[in-house]
Amino acid sequence: MVRIFVPLDSFAVASGADEVARRLSLQAASRNEAVTIVRNGSRGMAWLEPLIEVETVDGRLAYGPIEPGDVDEAFYEALVSASGHARCIGNPEAHPFLSRQTRHTFKRCGIIDPLDIADYERHGGLAGLRRALAMGPTQAIEEVTRSGLRGRGGAGFPTGVKWKTVAEAPGDRRYIVANADEGDSGTFADRMLMEGDPFCLLEGMAIAGVATGATKGFIYLRSEYPVAIDVMSRAVILARRANLLGPSLLGTDTAFDVEVRVGAGAYVCGEETALLDSLEGKRGQVRAKPPLPAHKGLFGYPTVVNNVVTLASVPEIYRTSAEAYEELGIGRSRGTMPLQIAGNVRFGGLFEAPFGLTLGEIVDDIGGGTQSGRPVRAVQVGGPLGAYFPRSLFDTVVDYEAFAARDGLIGHAGIVVFDETVDMLRQARFAFEFCAAESCGKCTPCRVGAVRGLETMDRIIAGSPGTTQLELVEDLCNTMKFGSLCALGGFTPYPVMSAINHFPEDFDTAPQRLAAE
Repeated sequence: MVRIFVPLDSFAVASGADEVARRLSLQAASRNEAVTIVRNGSRGMAWLEPLIEVETVDGRLAYGPIEPGDVDEAFYEALVSASGHARCIGNPEAHPFLSRQTRHTFKRCGIIDPLDIADYERHGGLAGLRRALAMGPTQAIEEVTRSGLRGRGGAGFPTGVKWKTVAEAPGDRRYIVANADEGDSGTFADRMLMEGDPFCLLEGMAIAGVATGATKGFIYLRSEYPVAIDVMSRAVILARRANLLGPSLLGTDTAFDVEVRVGAGAYVCGEETALLDSLEGKRGQVRAKPPLPAHKGLFGYPTVVNNVVTLASVPEIYRTSAEAYEELGIGRSRGTMPLQIAGNVRFGGLFEAPFGLTLGEIVDDIGGGTQSGRPVRAVQVGGPLGAYFPRSLFDTVVDYEAFAARDGLIGHAGIVVFDETVDMLRQARFAFEFCAAESCGKCTPCRVGAVRGLETMDRIIAGSPGTTQLELVEDLCNTMKFGSLCALGGFTPYPVMSAINHFPEDFDTAPQRLAAE
């Protein structure tokens, strides 16, 4: 039986993977050959999607990118016989983009059948949950605390501290909420994980339930991810049948179940308290803190809110040990980080590595520079609210504290590359425009400040004296940074002020330059 792997990941589907799978099935049927087509996740090499793989006695052989029109008789025969072809890249794990990675959280993505629990278990799945169940709550919390795992959603808060707070908070029930509302530009790690290894997220949530005493979890998934919604929903059903979820986790007397909830597309619902309001059926608005969700979260009960990558990092920590995970990384940034390389870049995709790479290594070496061939001018790290870094800061190490020291943030580790044609005045304007459109409207600094900032940027573009207007922008940014209820308003100053400080020429000469255009 020949097994052919065709990704169902959105990278590949957007490039015609569904049609490739259909044509391969037709080719097999016309020859009456026994061929199994497995719809797997993505390996994360976006520029090679759809990346088609065939299983051989010597491992897998990969071909890519394969467009639907490439699936002719010659390609099909080369594929099933694992012979040479112009699009063959050899063993995918030997490819430089993959071989240099330290795959921890994404070790199974692109390898297993995402909806086959037996396949998941053969590749190390469920071992972490079994160990956590044997430990019990107190030791389970100690394990994640010793690992040094911090939230991968942006704030970098220590996971063990959050779990311990929820476990100790008064209340007769507790919840685990997976924040899968991945709305930052240039980010796709959550989606990749849910599409390619959904049981990993469910196992991580179950371990969090064991540690904190929670018996119910929710996955808050953005509506823009139809493939992830479908895969996660089916995975939950299969997990219940296999006792990975339900009243008896893996045959024990511990209960934990999960529901998938789909958001309506509001960026602000990625903020944990707005997300909780949305889960409760309310309009997604930011809550004032305190109380923290760890004390009074979903429906007023203690709640762990972790992002997908945080929870998906947990099973491997428990499968091996906290010490093994803690050995990776630098400073207070331990473990690995899935770097999402996007924008104007040659080799875009997901690159998982321990903390410690420099921004220059990521952009120039791993990413291969710009797709356009022009010099890199700026890189935005951390989504639409992240700072713009010029080449002079490319020695910055991927580390929470190192980025903070340079007025930046790692966030969800989305890295968007811009070449020399980028207009940083327009980028600063976009930050205000984005905040104005996505603000929940609850607090004045964000609701009003973003609109006033947008108006001020438009005056600069129209030719108003830049110095005076930029003083107003700086005042607005200070008000938003220190007065906003959440990170939407509080972090909007990062892209604005970094553009002004690192690329002043785009603001000083704005009227003349724009008039010349």
